[in-house]
Parts: sequence; C-alpha cells; structure tokens
Amino acid sequence: MSDSVATAVAHPNIAFIKYWGNRDDSLRLPANGSISMNLGALETRTTVAFSSACRSDRVSVNGSLSEGEALIRVANFMDRIRSLAGEKRFAEIESQNNFPIGAGIASSAAAFAALALAGSTAAGLHLNEAELSRLARLGSGSACRSIPTGFCEWLAGDSDEESIAVSIAPPDHWALTDIIAVVSARHKEVGSSMGHQRAMTSPYQAIRVATAPERLLECRTAILKRDFDRLASISEKDSTMMHGVMMTQEPPLFYWEPASLKIMKNIMQWRREGIPCFFTLDAGPNVHVLCPKEVEKELKGRLGNLSEVENLLSSGPGDAAHLVD
Repeated sequence: MSDSVATAVAHPNIAFIKYWGNRDDSLRLPANGSISMNLGALETRTTVAFSSACRSDRVSVNGSLSEGEALIRVANFMDRIRSLAGEKRFAEIESQNNFPIGAGIASSAAAFAALALAGSTAAGLHLNEAELSRLARLGSGSACRSIPTGFCEWLAGDSDEESIAVSIAPPDHWALTDIIAVVSARHKEVGSSMGHQRAMTSPYQAIRVATAPERLLECRTAILKRDFDRLASISEKDSTMMHGVMMTQEPPLFYWEPASLKIMKNIMQWRREGIPCFFTLDAGPNVHVLCPKEVEKELKGRLGNLSEVENLLSSGPGDAAHLVD
C-alpha cells in the first residue's frame, strides 16, 4: 500500500458552560452538556501519514517527540481509527500549535479535533460532522466541540452515538473577542483527564450537574439573542461553579493563581465602570476575557498594564475543523 497523508487544522474553544466530570470515563460521556466558541486565531495543524515503513506511531508536537502517557494516548486514539478503517499501518504524526499547550487554553481539544479529521481522512474514511465529533470526543471530551463551526453545543446524549457537538450559530453571528490573559504558559501538573475522574468526589458536583440544563438554556438564549449581559452573568457563574468543584475534589485542584484572581476582580470592576467584559477560566490559571470587538483595544491596554500578565492572545469566533493541502 502507498503512503496515505492528510493535514487538518482545528481551533481550540472556550466554554461558556463548562464540561467537568464524566458519566463514563472510557467513552468520555459528559456529566452535563456544554456550550463554547471556537477561537479562530488560535490553531493546531496536524499531518498524519500512514506508512508501511513505520514500526510504531511516531508523534511530534511543535518539533518535540512525544513519549510516555502522551504518546500512548495518541496511539490508542489512532488504534480506534485503524479499527474503523481496517488500516494496519502505523503513522507519522506531526502537530504544530500557535498557542501554549497544556496551560488551560484547550490545546487537547484542538489537537484531537485535528487528529480525528487528519487521521480518519488519511486512513480513507469519509466521516460526516457528527461522526467526526464523536470520534474526537474519544480523544479529548472538549475536542468534539472543535469539530463544528462557530458557537457550539455539546449534547450530553444518552449514548456514545448521541454525545456529539453541533453548531448553534456561525462565526459571523456575533463579533465577540476572547482576550486570553496568560499568567503562566507552563504545562499544568494535573491534566484535565485526571481531574474529570475525580469530579464526583466533590460535594458540589451533583448540584452543578443537576442545575446545568438551566444554565445551558440561559447561555444558548444569550448567544442566539446576542445578549452580552446575559452571557456574562451565566458564564462567570458557571466558571466559578466548576472551579468550586475542582477545589473541593479529593485531592483538590487549585488551578487559580493569585494573578488569576486579581485579573478576575479587575474584570468585575471594569464592568461596573461600564466596560462590557466578563471572565471565564478553563482548567488552568489563564483568564479568558470576553468582550465585544469594539472594546478589545481598550481592554488589551488595561490588561497589558497588569504586571501579572505575561502575554495576551486574542481571537474572534472560529470556523470548523477543516482539511488543508
């Protein structure tokens, strides 16, 4: 058989209603649904090449070879693709990111969305969006949300087949900007996958999950109506609820750093002063500051003046995962 190659680009996403905890860890079936926005300026570009010359899967991320658990996770994912396609060969996988990885900026979401599309295509599969979303979910739960375009909702579903993400609005629906205040680009010590497995040890996880449908409805409505104040209120509440669960798990996870909290308090103060903005944090210390496009410049100036901020990244809504030449 000749070499089979494909390259795909996928974007990380920022969740307004968070995914934390699974009903099934092996299938990554979420405890609750979630809603997010793809980040078009940030991307992972992944090339998969199946070859009879490969004796095992070889994975390179930003020029560095993957080893240990990271390599095993990708190899297991590739085994799923090989099983679907009847492919016997191993693959050479090269991935590049234009943003920090492992720092709470959904790098695994972009990585496995791109890998799902590039890997399945290189293997000769022609999966539709729902099938790709489901496949990406098996590598990283939130990766299913990086498959469709724009603003996406991950439907928790009742089964493996039903737990997929769908687009609820295209990128041009709402000119929002996510300014990421990077306070640390270091790789976090405890990854999200391990954290998800411990979520139910928190006494607050059950009530967070039980009330998630109300927040999903509120968030979905806010996006469809482009109601910024409504989105700000529900997103900050949901983010803080998730981190409350993390902090009360066994053992506890404290992703917030003092710098994170200072930025969050500044955001609340600036909003009181009349600047439309809100914060949300994923599983890491870096603060996502959402705002309408027209106030992006002012907020970047304010955030850039804070000594705790190492770097600023910004992005508007992004497209679906897609193949490139």
